[in-house]
Amino acid sequence: MGIYAYFDYDDEPIYVGQTSAMFRDRVGRHLTGQRSDAVAKFILDPFEVAKVAMWSVPSVAAAMNPADPMKKATTAQKRTLLSPYEYTVYKELETQSVFHAVLNEGVIHASDVIALPTAVRGRIIPDELWEDRKHSDVRIARRASTISRLSQMISEREVSGGMRRTLLLQAKRLTWLAEQRIHEIGAEIPDADDAQISDD
Repeated sequence: MGIYAYFDYDDEPIYVGQTSAMFRDRVGRHLTGQRSDAVAKFILDPFEVAKVAMWSVPSVAAAMNPADPMKKATTAQKRTLLSPYEYTVYKELETQSVFHAVLNEGVIHASDVIALPTAVRGRIIPDELWEDRKHSDVRIARRASTISRLSQMISEREVSGGMRRTLLLQAKRLTWLAEQRIHEIGAEIPDADDAQISDD
């Protein structure tokens, strides 16, 4: 029980969440798309998740119900207790991000920044898949596909401002990755001022 965060192949933080259940269950649902709004809404592409960090908060797991000290805290009460931890992780990762943002659609409400427990971090992609999965061209294609599906959904439904912010961030992430790939292969990005328009 606690806070978890996902990172892509560039160690860019991409999503922060909290869970009052076991990490294994929550992370598993995200990465397999089972009962995950973030995946269903094309906010989070499980393919992008290369690493996971988890901050366990045992004190919340053991919390008692303030209204009835003989009973365990309810799920809602535990979520309230986890919120400052979630906000602290969110703000830390926001500052670490190249884009100063993560893909969360919902607003993580501000609270006091608190001391965090030591995180457990790990890579979830096996060695035999790592090189293929991290290839820039593969990731560019996946990211473009995610943007296409997300923008299609936005065009068809009434959506939150958070969804539109996520779309903008995904577009920035795609541009950044495409530019990195250009530099990686030693090509030059055309300068608009130098572009020549040919007459047909």
